[in-house]
Amino acid sequence: MSARSEPGEGLLFDLPRAKEKARAAGRKPPPRRRPAAELSVARVIVDIPLPHLDSPFDYRVPSTMDADAVPGCRVRVPFKGQHLDGFLLERVAESEFRGRLEYLDAVVSAEPVLSPEIRDLARAVADRYAGTLIDVLRLAIPPRHARVEKAPAEPPDLPPLTAPEPGPWRDYPAGPGFLAALRDGGAPRAVWSALPGPDWADAVAVAVASTVAAGRGAVVVAPDGRDVEVLDAALRSRLGANRHVALTASLGPEERYRRWLAVRRGHVPAVVGTRAAMFAPVHDLGLAVVWDDGDDVHSDPHAPYPHARTVLSMRAHRSDAALLVGGFTSTTDGLALVESGWARPLAAPREVLRGRAPVIRAAGDDAELARDEAARSARLPSVALRVAREAARNGPVLVQVPRRGYLNSLACARCRAPARCPGCQGPLALRSAHAMPYCRWCGRIAGEWRCPDCEHARLRASVVGARRTAEELGRAFPSLPVRTSGREEVLTEVGERPALVVATPGAEPRAAGGYAAALLLDGWALLGRADLRASEEALRRWCNAAALVRPAGEGGQVIVLADAALPVTQAFIRWDPMGFAERELAERRELGFPPAVTMASVTGEAAHVRELVDELTLPEDAELLGPVPVLGAPESAGTERALLRVPRGGARRLSASLKAAAAARSARKDDRLAQVRVDPLDVV
Repeated sequence: MSARSEPGEGLLFDLPRAKEKARAAGRKPPPRRRPAAELSVARVIVDIPLPHLDSPFDYRVPSTMDADAVPGCRVRVPFKGQHLDGFLLERVAESEFRGRLEYLDAVVSAEPVLSPEIRDLARAVADRYAGTLIDVLRLAIPPRHARVEKAPAEPPDLPPLTAPEPGPWRDYPAGPGFLAALRDGGAPRAVWSALPGPDWADAVAVAVASTVAAGRGAVVVAPDGRDVEVLDAALRSRLGANRHVALTASLGPEERYRRWLAVRRGHVPAVVGTRAAMFAPVHDLGLAVVWDDGDDVHSDPHAPYPHARTVLSMRAHRSDAALLVGGFTSTTDGLALVESGWARPLAAPREVLRGRAPVIRAAGDDAELARDEAARSARLPSVALRVAREAARNGPVLVQVPRRGYLNSLACARCRAPARCPGCQGPLALRSAHAMPYCRWCGRIAGEWRCPDCEHARLRASVVGARRTAEELGRAFPSLPVRTSGREEVLTEVGERPALVVATPGAEPRAAGGYAAALLLDGWALLGRADLRASEEALRRWCNAAALVRPAGEGGQVIVLADAALPVTQAFIRWDPMGFAERELAERRELGFPPAVTMASVTGEAAHVRELVDELTLPEDAELLGPVPVLGAPESAGTERALLRVPRGGARRLSASLKAAAAARSARKDDRLAQVRVDPLDVV
């Protein structure tokens, strides 16, 4: 099988880079290049998001701009009475357009910010997600900062880098072979089930250092800024100074563009960053890494909504580069790559895993709380309360709460019916102990609420948030400090002293030396969501929290409040995410759900969705589901969604059909466009 096979169709560790072919290619006479003056036509992609205009337009290059109008630079062009920005894709001698060509207005910057690799990748991503090239380029290339471009910058004079020893990869039987392939310039592809503990960042840094030592570049994408900080420190330790940059949204536009430009100019071989770093223009990409690929923040919220895992898989394929998809759990999407043969699993033996993982036990659900009077105030069964008290003598205890806020959902205290707003029927909530109930949809205060079923006027908590949990734990543990970490205020790290740390998923701070124990509350809130990936997401959040706890040999314990009979709970207790992913993927294959199939959604006002669906020329193996109303907040009233399903290999054909229909409507100046998403996160 060739290294150029598509993701899902190839091999892994035994794909060395074809050095002999490269040398042979070097012996061929270079092609004759025309002088720039002869290439008088510029092909420009204009910043117009309309689907029917998603193609390059030809312009004449004035002689005064001949030297600056280089492929990849930013230009300004006349377009239908306007002056719009764009990117110069290439220079050619003649245009196929037989009419009169307009001239370029200006070369905004002679800096070639769009490399050929990113240009071709962006085109492929746009086609894969039924989007436009300019939409992808808007995600890939940051806004220009003129002062940064004009500032002199020389590449740093760095000593040669020696490939590191395997280090943490020795715990994985295939780890040393994976690194050896990177050092030899190969293209190994692996789905990595990382061991619990803090070594994951150093393992990524060793893989990156092995790639850089071989003379190639690396891109590492993590879900959030905190993970990027950890990886940044690990890379600095392994690579030294000036060999990598970190790109995050927290950087100002000037600093971010300065770092991005250093990568584009070839001064820096490695990049670590959040979602947008998937398009970082490193030279000669040798390794792409995506950490915790199940986190939904890897899916860009802007059109055409690409996912970092898919983009990096495509990029690794196109660049003959290695790919490492890692996390403490295995996603069904990652497992699909393994089952196709395009990637291989990379996991530690069970005996090594047992030595690294904490002891995990399930403590039932809210029914057990109802029978346990002593634990009601803290919403913890007696076993969890006992574990927390014992563990708090030796260090901090983590308490994971699925919801932020105070009381996010209320119910009638008598009949348990959900409390709804009298105006819009949205869910009622409380912001604090002394606040009045309010509607989470319309914001209306519901101080005189009465249950429409039984006329009772008192409310009870249905879903408890992190702040209320912190209050309850403070009463149950009066001698311990209680700290909170959530979206509003994220803690990065806590010390070794005893404390209770209440955090929402993804905001758990690291603890020096690891947590003595972790309590994972309200498992029903994660598992009861109407979401195809509810169980998979619950396992991911649980494992990410448990990975912060000390190993069982050091007394580390985890208590999860969930039904012990559920397959996902059993997988967590055994720490078997790969086995659970195999079960999930098999069930989805039977039911025809992603990633066993490819799906796309069309969402919008009912008439607009039906009009677009009626214009589709679908592949023969495509299946249309719906349209059906979208239920939820008031703004979704009148909104419908249609789902389209094709076999896994039909993604390109489905995307082409969706894009053709959208382009036809756009060409008719029909601006009533419905939202089109390929691989939507929510399909249930």
